[in-house]
Amino acid sequence: MIQIFGTTKSFDTKTAQRFFKERRIPFQFIDLKEKPMSRGEFDSVLDALSREKGSREVALDALIDSKSKDYAAIAYLADDEKADKLFDCQTLLRLPVCRNGKLAATVGLSEKVWEGWR
Repeated sequence: MIQIFGTTKSFDTKTAQRFFKERRIPFQFIDLKEKPMSRGEFDSVLDALSREKGSREVALDALIDSKSKDYAAIAYLADDEKADKLFDCQTLLRLPVCRNGKLAATVGLSEKVWEGWR
């Protein structure tokens, strides 16, 4: 089952939901304002992105919304500190975060990747 982590006010999250609805691909929407990711979910997304991007550092940078008002609080931290801060303050996540099982995840709009998730 595909999971979409985002917020109801995020335009990109709404776009992801519309993408899957139009193709009749079942998904579960998780509103991060109501229920943040668990540590296991967060680590699973980070692991999947690390495999795709080639390194944990690149995956962490992809997860961070550099346009967030709180970006300065995380920009210059070491990788381990970034991961902990990002988990603690999920408003810093670039949305949407989409997960297809434990092995595949995307951040932001990734329609080309989602096409392969059918």
